[in-house]
Amino acid sequence: MWQVSISTTAQAEEAVACLLERAFQKPASVYCDEATGARNITIYPQRLPRPVQALRAHLRGALRQLQDCGLDFGTGKITVKPLPRRNWAESWKRHFKPVEIGRFLLIKPAWSRRRPRHGQRVVILDPGLSFGTGHHPTTFFCLQQLARCRRPGQKQSFLDIGTGSGILAIAAAKLGYSLIEAFDHDPAAIRVSRQNVKKNHVQHRFWPRRQDLTTLKNSNRKNPRRYDIICANLARDLLVNQASKICARLNPGGKLIVAGLLRRQFGEVQKTLRRFNLTLQVSMNDKYWQSGQFVL
Repeated sequence: MWQVSISTTAQAEEAVACLLERAFQKPASVYCDEATGARNITIYPQRLPRPVQALRAHLRGALRQLQDCGLDFGTGKITVKPLPRRNWAESWKRHFKPVEIGRFLLIKPAWSRRRPRHGQRVVILDPGLSFGTGHHPTTFFCLQQLARCRRPGQKQSFLDIGTGSGILAIAAAKLGYSLIEAFDHDPAAIRVSRQNVKKNHVQHRFWPRRQDLTTLKNSNRKNPRRYDIICANLARDLLVNQASKICARLNPGGKLIVAGLLRRQFGEVQKTLRRFNLTLQVSMNDKYWQSGQFVL
């Protein structure tokens, strides 16, 4: 395992995070020094996409492009080093705090003593080596929409594409969704999500499986299992290129929640989904990010 970090400013925080996410195709963690206000954007890949020196040169070039756009990224110090798993785990334990999703959900780590408010469902989450704590605006949006789309007393099915830590599917189980399925292509994500499912005692409701969306078979394309709610917290390329597979699994009147998109990418995804008769109902902007809920 590796640690790749870039030190930057609050102004450039989101842009640098996007830079790392595009380079590694997975979300980054943002740590803030409350005393100085400095940000440290970090990602923990299992392997590097290129040799260390070549990676440093690539990141330096990308930082220069940000500077040309007028962003002050501060020191821009780049750190690339191998990292034992135990160090990574201790790092996120120091920074992961409970998150509330209104009156519906409380997301907290196992060691937290935070008590839920009346009516809040509790999701115990130790993200481990995969993404999904509820802090990132894209995950937060998905959780919000899951809670708001729930209709008490009605059976609603849910599909979580790219489950990561399992946070969305676990939250769906706690909120009372009936049929729940979740998959991810990353074996580390499946290992961690299954651990989190057990911690929340919802393994009788669903069990995450390993599946690559790009190789999902279309043998049952004419009559695939359909869902009332689908969450696809995915990169733009996957959403655009695999839209037909995703939309084919949505019930008429069902809702597709997409996140993980830069604002400049959202229009293209919206245009793609429009071809499959999906209409944008709710959208949220957060600095460089944009997420949306579409209805069929």
